[in-house]
Amino acid sequence: MEKQYVSDSGLCVDLNADLGEQDNGVDEALLALVSSVNIACGWHAGSPLMMQKCVSWAIDKGVAIGAHPSFPDRENFGRLEMQLPTNEIYSGVQYQIGALCAIAQAQGGRVVHVKPHGALYNMAARDAGLADVIVSAIFDVDPQLVLFGLAGSELIAAAKRAGLNSVEEVFADRRYSADGSLVKRSTAGALIEDEQQALIQTMTMVREGKVCAIDGSWVPVNAGSICLHGDGAHALAFAQRIRNELTQQQVAIRAPYGC
Repeated sequence: MEKQYVSDSGLCVDLNADLGEQDNGVDEALLALVSSVNIACGWHAGSPLMMQKCVSWAIDKGVAIGAHPSFPDRENFGRLEMQLPTNEIYSGVQYQIGALCAIAQAQGGRVVHVKPHGALYNMAARDAGLADVIVSAIFDVDPQLVLFGLAGSELIAAAKRAGLNSVEEVFADRRYSADGSLVKRSTAGALIEDEQQALIQTMTMVREGKVCAIDGSWVPVNAGSICLHGDGAHALAFAQRIRNELTQQQVAIRAPYGC
């Protein structure tokens, strides 16, 4: 089902960040700047203790909690593309969501959404079959969960087919290909290092619904949520800068389905 990001008071957008992937001292501070978080569930990074800490911080800050499942690939931080049997992917996604749900419930919180990580996210963005498996796993855990997926991707299409609520995600600091996919990290220029360029790209996606691809063409996008990476040297400063710019341009920042 599509989500409309215009409220009675104007344009709205969600700010999300991945948490619990490393003990870098940034995670807790990021929670003051975002409206949703995606917590690593142990397969690519994180631990039960880190999951517990992140959930506690999110509840304290009133930030929507999401599970961030991946392939079983800690060695490569979940960025290695893997060809696994369908039942392994299905059960693995459910296992990770269930672990975070239990930790959240024990603290009086709840998991609202699911955002696949790394290679699992990118492969499902272009592979309809894999996207259907992930969506089925989420739906069978709880049909009220929301899927975060790359704007315009197969993940979003799979959610619509299954009747699962979804949020289309865009990236502040990643380059796009002409087909709307993200440029692979191994490609030169895949990451936008210049903060001003990343800020311009973000505001163009939010306000104009388009992004300039790496070949110079314009690609339509529906910016329901903006992903902010928390592992860069200036992550907090950049997150604050984007938040300030959105506020100045009267774009409301809120989790699309509450917390």
